[in-house]
Amino acid sequence: MIGGADLSSKFALDVQGVNQLKLDAKQSSPEALRAAAQQFEAVFMNMLMKSMREATPQDGMFDSDQTRMYTSMLDQQLTQRMASRGVGLADVMVRQLSATLQAPGGAGATPDQPAAQALPAAARSGDAPAHVEAFVQRLLPHAKAASAGSGIPAQFMLGQAALETGWGKAEIRGADGQNSHNLFGIKAGGAWRGRTVDIVTTEYVNGKPQKQVDSFRAYDSYADAFRDYANLLRTNPRYRDATAPGQDAAGFAQGLQQAGYATDPNYAQKLISVIKQVDQV
Repeated sequence: MIGGADLSSKFALDVQGVNQLKLDAKQSSPEALRAAAQQFEAVFMNMLMKSMREATPQDGMFDSDQTRMYTSMLDQQLTQRMASRGVGLADVMVRQLSATLQAPGGAGATPDQPAAQALPAAARSGDAPAHVEAFVQRLLPHAKAASAGSGIPAQFMLGQAALETGWGKAEIRGADGQNSHNLFGIKAGGAWRGRTVDIVTTEYVNGKPQKQVDSFRAYDSYADAFRDYANLLRTNPRYRDATAPGQDAAGFAQGLQQAGYATDPNYAQKLISVIKQVDQV
């Protein structure tokens, strides 16, 4: 039921019904999604019916412009009725679109990835690619919480998380596929008492990349990862220059590289570029 009326029972060319469908679809409700899928199914079936009509002879004694018009209207109404009962296409579309809306960064949320509240309209430029906006929206609450406790700007942390994970596409996972939630590439070290994940990583020695196996910290959630990362930067004297109050993105990135956060000689420039993309959201 959409807006109190079943569109499948209306005339196929009911413009008012279609406009109501558009308005309700903006709410992203399951009912609106189902109705939109059924409308698409009806259009698809009407195209099939039209193709079949065109493939049959139309030069009989009862054929005329008027009869063809009424036949076309009848075909549209017929396909609308058939679509209301369903031929399977609408069900496939609903399952696919529902899964998309529930994916990380969509309208839903997984247990350890709460859906982010949308940024204020004034703070969004609309220039960011979809994958950038999805990544930022998904992790923004954790970045804000860590920023409130450490003073490190949220966009700096989001930028580094994006750089270290390739916008979430290359997060550190164990041999069993379990997510470590380690967004910042923080190695375990001798003082770490939590879970660890061993993976092959790339380190630069004398400017040349080399593969090696390292142990990285594993967290129970992204919130824990942001808190640990912010605490590391705030309490370790090595990163004092990077986290100085009022530091801009360039100073933050260069401070991290000079402190030895990463061995990539181009790390600072890469981080600055990614932070700029985060700022576009």
